[in-house]
Amino acid sequence: MKAPTSRPKMNPLAKSETAPESEVGEDRRHGRGARSNHSGRFESERRMTYDDGWETLGELDAFRTEVTVEPARSIISRNKSPDISFGQSINPYRGCEHGCVYCYARPSHCYLGHSAGLDFETKLYAKTNAAELLEAELARKGYVPSSIALGANTDPYQPIERTYRITRAILEVLERASHPVGIVTKSALVVRDIDILERMAARGLAKVAISVTTLDRRIARAMEPRAATPPKRIEAVRSLTSAGIPVSVMVAPIIPALNDCEIERILDTAHEAGATGAGYVLLRLPLELKDVFREWLASEFPDRASHVVSLLRSMHGGQDYVAAFGERQTGRGPYAQQIALRFRLALKRLGMDQRRPPLRLDLFTPPVAKGGQMPLL
Repeated sequence: MKAPTSRPKMNPLAKSETAPESEVGEDRRHGRGARSNHSGRFESERRMTYDDGWETLGELDAFRTEVTVEPARSIISRNKSPDISFGQSINPYRGCEHGCVYCYARPSHCYLGHSAGLDFETKLYAKTNAAELLEAELARKGYVPSSIALGANTDPYQPIERTYRITRAILEVLERASHPVGIVTKSALVVRDIDILERMAARGLAKVAISVTTLDRRIARAMEPRAATPPKRIEAVRSLTSAGIPVSVMVAPIIPALNDCEIERILDTAHEAGATGAGYVLLRLPLELKDVFREWLASEFPDRASHVVSLLRSMHGGQDYVAAFGERQTGRGPYAQQIALRFRLALKRLGMDQRRPPLRLDLFTPPVAKGGQMPLL
């Protein structure tokens, strides 16, 4: 069925801005995060599934993971955002099978003509030539090294990395070039690459941040259905730090009235496992994500959905989200200040507020470009 893309205005504290009958049935989305698959903002038509009385809905297939090989034209992304700690990043994949319902990267899938809902976690793209492109970009004359972040948009260690191994190939290029790298992931698969990361960390070239959103397995399974369990992530922290790799923990996102009560417990547990630093990000709901999250919230936590939304809006000047630099990640107002203070005091109590030295840039050795001249000395 086709319908106009415009939607009627509804109560901002309603369970969802989308009619419940437009949600995909549990049998088709089992093990996924999003409840629907609405068309993105660039589509001129909106499609939805409904029962026409001919009992055809039962014949629809479940959403399965589909991977498309996507040869990239360039691989290093650059940004000048003042509230982001890195200027360069690499995303080996588009979309993410982890299915985290809160993921701020979901709206980026709409650029591909997909939905920010179930498409984001089932229609994936693998940049299989990433390592080759990276080596060429590092070899370019005039390249100035600065730390590269892996995992800025989608997780570099999502399940399909076991098959495609693109992230590992990227690390191999960076190690050969003695180029610094920072990794952000919520996957225990990162321990597979301890051999590379340990060698790089010993030279001041690598660090890892593990995202720990909650220690509650029930909440984690609902929010992040195909990500590693909380105990597995803490175990990864322990394994990495035991190998001498600097590890911090990202409590991200903090969702008021859902996981903000766990801030201190997460930091205590991470510190005991060896983490030496931590950061946090308040829940962000840009563009299509606000509908995806509200649908999930109304489905999983109907008793507190309106309270969560009310608190979140209180930290964004009455809106679901404010994209302004300096505010989008931490919010403002009394509740946001309380979260910031609690986080700061917990870090101080645990001694996790000490600044670590930056990753080294002076060891960088440009790769030899294909067909180029090897150095004589």
